Amino acid sequence: MIRYQQRRHFILRASIGLLVGLSAPCAMAQATSKTAAAPIRQPVILVLGDSLSAEYGLARGTGWVALLEKQLTQEKLAATVVNASVSGETTSGGRSRLAALLAQHKPSHVVIELGGNDALRGLPLKNTQENLTAMTQAAQKAGAKVLLVGMQVPPNYGTDYANKFAGLFTTVAKAQKVAVVPFFLKGVADGPDPTHLFQPDRIHPRAEAHPQMLANVWPELKKLLR
Repeated sequence: MIRYQQRRHFILRASIGLLVGLSAPCAMAQATSKTAAAPIRQPVILVLGDSLSAEYGLARGTGWVALLEKQLTQEKLAATVVNASVSGETTSGGRSRLAALLAQHKPSHVVIELGGNDALRGLPLKNTQENLTAMTQAAQKAGAKVLLVGMQVPPNYGTDYANKFAGLFTTVAKAQKVAVVPFFLKGVADGPDPTHLFQPDRIHPRAEAHPQMLANVWPELKKLLR
C-alpha cells in the first residue's frame, strides 16, 4: 500500500513537471507575440529654424513647414511635425535651445535651418560652423537623423565671405555624414527678378515662394523618412 502511494505521488509529480515544461514555451510564445505586436512609434520631425521657417510676415499655415505637413499627408507618410523655429534665431540660439527640445519631443528627424542671421549680423564663420556641428552631433546622439538646410548671402558681403559661408553647410554635412540642402532659397533668390517673391524688406519670401522652398527640402527629407 505504501509502495503504491509512493508510486502514485511520483507519477503525479512527473505529470505536473511535464505540464509546467509544456506551458513555459507557450508563455514565451505569448510574450514574444505581444512584443511583436507592439506599435511602432511614428516619426517626429523637429524643425529648428529662423524667420524663414517661422512664417514671418505670413498668414498662419502658409509657410513651408505647414506645407510640409500637407505633403506628408498627400504622400501617406505618418509623421508629426514640430516647428520650433524662432524669428531672428542664430545658430548660437538654436544650439542653446536644442537640448531641451530633444528631451521634450524625442524627434526621429531634425531639420536645422539656421545660419542666415549669423551672416546678417556679421558673426564669425568659425562660430557658425562650430554651432552647426554641435547641433548636428547632439541630434545624432539623441538618435535623430539630421538634415542641414543651407543659406547664401548676397555678393555685397564680399565674394570671399559669401563663398565660405555658402560652403560651410556642405562642409559640416560631409564631416558629420548627414544630409544637406545646399541652398534653401534656390529658385527664389537666384532668379532673374527675385524681388517679386520677397516681402518689402527683401529678406523674407512671400507666401508664393514657400512651395518652392519646400520643394528644395522635400527630396532630401523624404529619403531620410524611408
